[in-house]
Amino acid sequence: MNFLNEVTARFPGAVSFAPGRPYDEPFDPTVVAGYLDAYAKYLERDRGLSQRQVGAVLFQYGRTKGQIHELVAATVAGDEGIEVPAESIVVTVGAQEGMLLALRALFRDPADVLLVASPCYIGITGAARLLDVAVEPVPEGPSGVDAAGVRAAVARVRAGGRRPRALYAVPDFANPSGTSMPAAARRELLAVAAEEDLFVLEDNPYGLFSRTGRRVPTLKRLDEHRRVVYLGSFAKTCFPGARVGYTIADQPVVAPDGSVTLLADQLSKIKSMTTVNTSPLAQAVVGGMLVTYGCRLRAGGEERIRRYRERLDALLAALDRHFGRAAGFGWNVPDGGFFLVLTVPFVADEAALTRSARDHGVLWTPMSYFYAGAGGERQIRLSCSYLDPGEIDEGVRRLREFTRTHRQP
Repeated sequence: MNFLNEVTARFPGAVSFAPGRPYDEPFDPTVVAGYLDAYAKYLERDRGLSQRQVGAVLFQYGRTKGQIHELVAATVAGDEGIEVPAESIVVTVGAQEGMLLALRALFRDPADVLLVASPCYIGITGAARLLDVAVEPVPEGPSGVDAAGVRAAVARVRAGGRRPRALYAVPDFANPSGTSMPAAARRELLAVAAEEDLFVLEDNPYGLFSRTGRRVPTLKRLDEHRRVVYLGSFAKTCFPGARVGYTIADQPVVAPDGSVTLLADQLSKIKSMTTVNTSPLAQAVVGGMLVTYGCRLRAGGEERIRRYRERLDALLAALDRHFGRAAGFGWNVPDGGFFLVLTVPFVADEAALTRSARDHGVLWTPMSYFYAGAGGERQIRLSCSYLDPGEIDEGVRRLREFTRTHRQP
């Protein structure tokens, strides 16, 4: 990531398909005050708080598990059909903190192993490295990780005398591959998790952004045995700068004295030793947005959903227009999200990326970055979320020119 940042800084005029950041829409700072006002009125009207108490909610530290948990519970119920008690939700500093908390809570023994899709989002593998959690890759196919691959990984781990503890998965429009799991594959995966005593860490930052409008139930919604710890975020859907995410952890935890709490309570204890709590002011802005949208992000975010659908369509059309049936090239067609993978007839390494940026003014991400071991050497990730349709077409044109002239050293 440092290399990508360095190349981007060296070639600021390049069209960049590298970042997976949300579109830089025309932000209106005045809406922040409106969301804060909406949240304050919600606290007075629906929660019965006095103005003094509302001030304390906004200005004081607040509860470690978060203060917008009830609004989050209503939102995931309305948008995803996930019915969980509000107390099973921990409001986090982005989904990244949720990953760290979940790994720290679930992985206590050095023999515990995290299974991850390969290729995989580097945030989870980076968090695992920070916590000295061993990682075992599960090859990802055109429809994501499958039950057979998970079973094979479980067998490998156990054969080595270790314990497979959890699987990290992004079932909807995964980063970096853009793949999605069909409903049947999701049910099979949950069946394997139950049979093999695995937790599933479901990360769902892109679920709203479908190209087709088709919706497949989340793993958490299909979960009948409380195997799924759900990682959510408001960065892509609402407000990136607020850095507000959440974790649904409704699994029961039995203490040595026989008392029963929720896994969310254990995450909260860990959070109290790290970030203490998520910024109440940032929570209030997101809470006001949820109140304004009636806790229905799918309905409230229709314009944002349309914008990302338009950009992914533009990227697919540009690839077809500029690459067509060119020998040695191919790409997948995601059902939504920010990313797709372009296969190329050369090694897509840092040297190739530097030449692409310097000589042709176009940036991309080598897919090899997302593999725990070997893999992805002749593939690149293209992200369309940050660019306008016109920039996308120009960027793909430049990319085609680069591929016409690039020769392996």
